[in-house]
Amino acid sequence: MQDKYVTQRVKTNNLTLLTDLYQLTMMNGYRICGMDKRRAVFDVFYRGAGGYSYAIAAGLEQAIDYILNLHFDDDDIEYLRSLGIFDEAFFKELKDFRFTGDIKAVPEGTMVFPYEPLMTVSAPLWEAQLIETALLTFINHQTLIATKAARLNECTHNKISEFGLRRAQGPDAGIYGARAAYIGGCRTTSNVVSGKLFDIPVTGTHSHSWVMSFDSELEAFEKYAEIYPDKCLLLVDTYDTLKSGVPNAIKVFDKLKAQGHKPIGIRLDSGDLAYLSRKARAMLDAAGHGDCLIFATNDLDEDILLALNNQDAKIDVYGIGTKLITSYTNASLGGVYKLCALEENGALIPKIKISNSHEKTTNPGVKKIVRIYKNGMAQADLICLEDEAIDASKPLTIFHPELTYKKTTYTDFEVREIMQPIFKDGKLVYDMPSLKQIAANEDRSLAEFFPEYRRVVNTQDYKVDLSQRLWELKQSLLNASAK
Repeated sequence: MQDKYVTQRVKTNNLTLLTDLYQLTMMNGYRICGMDKRRAVFDVFYRGAGGYSYAIAAGLEQAIDYILNLHFDDDDIEYLRSLGIFDEAFFKELKDFRFTGDIKAVPEGTMVFPYEPLMTVSAPLWEAQLIETALLTFINHQTLIATKAARLNECTHNKISEFGLRRAQGPDAGIYGARAAYIGGCRTTSNVVSGKLFDIPVTGTHSHSWVMSFDSELEAFEKYAEIYPDKCLLLVDTYDTLKSGVPNAIKVFDKLKAQGHKPIGIRLDSGDLAYLSRKARAMLDAAGHGDCLIFATNDLDEDILLALNNQDAKIDVYGIGTKLITSYTNASLGGVYKLCALEENGALIPKIKISNSHEKTTNPGVKKIVRIYKNGMAQADLICLEDEAIDASKPLTIFHPELTYKKTTYTDFEVREIMQPIFKDGKLVYDMPSLKQIAANEDRSLAEFFPEYRRVVNTQDYKVDLSQRLWELKQSLLNASAK
């Protein structure tokens, strides 16, 4: 399976040094202390920073590529040697370094919630330590953008195209941001390289400079239609949208239809989009172009989209760039990588991080996520210890992990584990789906949740509880630390 995966995809460059220096100093320290081969288990999860009550898991494919290519080249070792902080015994160990551990993860496109493990790594301590930074880089960024895309789509009923490359924080953010946006529901992009790499449909029209390069707006439209008669989408706000742009577009569309072509529509990029779209819709309909679409751009975000909905805007497709590709108003998912178990005398011992900041106290032990369904709809998630079994033939009572008096009992339900094995003993055991399959998984996952859990304003809290055993384990470790 691993060889099949590598032959089907272009291998990522060696990114082994895509890490923080302290990962390497800790690796060397573990080796010197004789701890490097001890089994350790780490969870990747996010805490809900920026008010995101749910997220869309993404970035797993790039994480897989990274693990498959994990090794230290000679020039990597030479660079580390130049730092003057490591001994030669460390470099000797690095020459043969490979990932030999296990990884479980939530499939891309799955709706997840704060504190749930998106990924669990079980490996020798120094292997698990090294990969923290890179895994967080892949998962934090793409999950953030996929989530932003899902939120924007929730406001428009899936009418978003991703237009963010020129506003992204660098090429990688633009390229992989387009991939993540596709997972989150933006099923077209203006980004040509992402279209090529990921087989995402590309879309686009012309800019204001095209119109300004001709003696008149009408001439610019006519020339564009002559060159692209079956892909004619005209930007109508260079001069005056209603007095010039839309009337000139209608003249061109009349000619195209007379020649047997079907124009696509118009794009609005400024002004009062609700008012202009209503007026433009009426003008197009009156001229016999009711099948022409109205596209809109111009720094759109959730608040603007909801306002446009309330104002009965006649917009068919929204092209969103800056506010999507930068996840405007929420700069980071804030995902973390925390130790939850460590081998001692041949057994995995649960570990907990306790903090004065309540939200930074972790859930101990090796865990899994069980999603509870009733009549095909998700009701709650239960974070359990890995060896727990849920008997769906019996009533199941769950409770809020902090406000324990809040309880819910389920009958006639079913459960599904949402994490899947990715690597076993360093070997890939996961059939990586295509991006289209991932997008279909996102559609299915969102459809399993009631609208009140997906809305972007006054979102209803979805139940994410700890099993009785996990809650008791956590309390015992908290109590022990207080003595």
